[in-house]
Amino acid sequence: MADYKEILNKATAEATDFINNPSRMDALLEQLEEKLRSVPAIGETISELPVMVAMVKSWIKKEYQVSGKVLATMVGAFIYLVKKKDLIPDNIPVIGIADDLAVLGLALKFVEPDVKAYKAWKAGQ
Repeated sequence: MADYKEILNKATAEATDFINNPSRMDALLEQLEEKLRSVPAIGETISELPVMVAMVKSWIKKEYQVSGKVLATMVGAFIYLVKKKDLIPDNIPVIGIADDLAVLGLALKFVEPDVKAYKAWKAGQ
């Protein structure tokens, strides 16, 4: 159990660093969007990722407010998707993307009400 706590603390610290550095965050989001172009669309989980990216970009531009916990959850998932340190390497056909989808699915489950609120806000623009 201590290993998971250490991993979570490390990931939270890294996400906080990205959150506090807008240029680093923007580069991460660009890398994430590039990676998405090569990933086949898989269900609703992956279809919400561009909305999450737009939500973070709106936060960066100070157009939309979101809690730090929600922001850290999304950015942490983005970091996992972009960085090469996967539990299952992406180059393994089919299952290589499974851990990415699992992380994204967990993040989305946590932030889903916020994503829905953002979509409603964006539709009202």
